[in-house]
Amino acid sequence: MRFSGSKPKNKSKANKAAVLYRYAVLSLAGAFCLAFFFVYVMLSPVSSKNGSKEIVVAIPQQATAGTVGDILKKEGLVRSSLAFRLYTRWKNMDSRIKAGQYRLRSELSTPQIIAEMVDGRLAVQSITIPEGFNTTQVADLLVTQGLVDREKFISVVAGQEFSYSFLSSAPAGEKRLEGYLFPDTYYFSIGDSESAIVATMLNRFQREMEELGFAALAEKNGMTLHQAVTIASLVEREAMADEERPLITGVIYNRLKISMPLQIDATIQYALGENKPVIYYKDLEVDSPYNTYKHYGLPPGPIAMPGRPSLLAAVHPADTDYLYYVAKPDGYHAFATTLAQHNVNKEMYQR
Repeated sequence: MRFSGSKPKNKSKANKAAVLYRYAVLSLAGAFCLAFFFVYVMLSPVSSKNGSKEIVVAIPQQATAGTVGDILKKEGLVRSSLAFRLYTRWKNMDSRIKAGQYRLRSELSTPQIIAEMVDGRLAVQSITIPEGFNTTQVADLLVTQGLVDREKFISVVAGQEFSYSFLSSAPAGEKRLEGYLFPDTYYFSIGDSESAIVATMLNRFQREMEELGFAALAEKNGMTLHQAVTIASLVEREAMADEERPLITGVIYNRLKISMPLQIDATIQYALGENKPVIYYKDLEVDSPYNTYKHYGLPPGPIAMPGRPSLLAAVHPADTDYLYYVAKPDGYHAFATTLAQHNVNKEMYQR
């Protein structure tokens, strides 16, 4: 007798197992795709390039990946702090994130943000200190850029000790570093201290002095370094054209040689504490050692931060007999050897 139904039963079981296997595979594949899509979305940028925002975040020392993820989520820079933590752990980056302040954009993906912090690309602020600025103007500029606290900056300028030989004859007080915070473009990290910022500018000045051989050239001209920097600051505030700087320096040297008052309007502006477009006779009476109409010789110290051309001119005065100059409307000057010539120039150019 045949048992014809036995084989179909086994075949049915095999078919059922195959269906279950395919279902399991498809389910796993679907779950994987779903998980992949979820992770992809969670790691994607918070905003598009057009709607991107720039945010500065502070990562504390010894912060865990979870803490960093929470900070970034709170600031709107990542979609998920959990995804951030899992990704850094998967990539073995959770212990490589560096502390500091970072300038991050919301258009960055989570992996890009992690790369920024693992590489330690700290937030950097670019700032240009213009030639001719004084200490007060430098302080105000740094404050507007959010780089310093004004009171702390002035306190550092006035009182902190810096071991630079060129400061040995600088006057005490808030004007101590006048002329020595070299005008240039700097890149400061957000969070740099006032002391660090001042030291960076002084280091830049020292490098300039060494490159120019400034101290030796000043001595060759019978000047101390401080006096030469003071002259450079006067030239910086008086001249617009580089080719005229040595001529104006020559006028200053010539007047000093014959004990003639310098009578430089820029020193009056400095004494008044404002850059007045017009100097009146009453302004010339201001009671200040920086008033070069009332006091003979150089003022006590620089009145501005001189740039390289003015520093060069201060130790390379033109060989000239000029004793006078007057500004022309185009920014250049008319020079004269006698008062009579000077008066003619004034009549011609300062009507």
